[in-house]
Amino acid sequence: MIQKLLVSFLLFTQSVDLPNSLTITQQGQPIAVVNRTDFSMPFPGIPVINNNKYNQFIEKLEQQIYREPVNATINEQGRIVGGKVGYKLYRKEFKNLFNQYFFGSGSSTIEVPELAIYPKVDSELLAHIRIQQIGQYVTYFNSSNKSRAHNISLAAKAIDNYVVFPNEIFSFNKVVGMRSGEKGYKRAPIIVRGELSEGVGGGICQVSSTLFNAVDRAGLKIVERYSHSRRVSYVPAGRDATVSWYGPDFRFQNKYNQPILIRAKQYGGSMIVTLHSSDVINYEVRNVPIAPTRLPEEINTEQDRRYSNPSRKGKQLPPPISVGD
Repeated sequence: MIQKLLVSFLLFTQSVDLPNSLTITQQGQPIAVVNRTDFSMPFPGIPVINNNKYNQFIEKLEQQIYREPVNATINEQGRIVGGKVGYKLYRKEFKNLFNQYFFGSGSSTIEVPELAIYPKVDSELLAHIRIQQIGQYVTYFNSSNKSRAHNISLAAKAIDNYVVFPNEIFSFNKVVGMRSGEKGYKRAPIIVRGELSEGVGGGICQVSSTLFNAVDRAGLKIVERYSHSRRVSYVPAGRDATVSWYGPDFRFQNKYNQPILIRAKQYGGSMIVTLHSSDVINYEVRNVPIAPTRLPEEINTEQDRRYSNPSRKGKQLPPPISVGD
């Protein structure tokens, strides 16, 4: 019976006039055809809905019609691209319509009821918080290493246009996600347990370190930051922020009463992060040493030290599986 239910649900064809069938449409187009017998409990003469089968059907229907909202962004030309409203199944209303069909007679058609999901960041908000730059940091790398440059560009795109709302905590690992080959990341130099190695996602820590220095300069609250096990050459000593999907993260909190907009971009052999907000924000600027302007080595292995966390004294860092450099 469940197999029959799933087969009938996946009927994405023109409406079929079956006896006692329920046709579900979305914007006038049929997306599912089921029958009340698919959901009936075996009680002769008494119509009772099998809730397990109904819930299975609802989950499938939800997955079919769900559309995630899209936030507004700023494009390469500096223009604001409007967001898109998403939608999800209006379960309560669908249940009412389904009950009318189930406890009625004959065939029926339901236009699937939807609830709008509005984007968290719209064009009006972006226009409001792009006005004032409150932080910036630039680091440099050897652009001849194409894999490293590619990884840096991917991670920069992941955090670009991200808006951190008041009191919200930004997590680099959560926003960027797992750095894997399936997501387009390539093998490049990394540090694993204090040793120079090759791994997928090498170069990501230059993005997190650049972001850390821009964030620190803007006076935002650093919640979690760890240094590499060895000295890296793209930032001054102690100014790095190592990240790993299975290990350390870089997190900061927006302590201001205005949202913060992150802009991140890889230009040739440079990585730049700028932070923006509205013109009414009252922020404090911290002095942050600039990054070396000379073309750095990709990995500096002269100094070997254990992981440390300048922002959280006394916390021991568990051995990471891999730490991008």
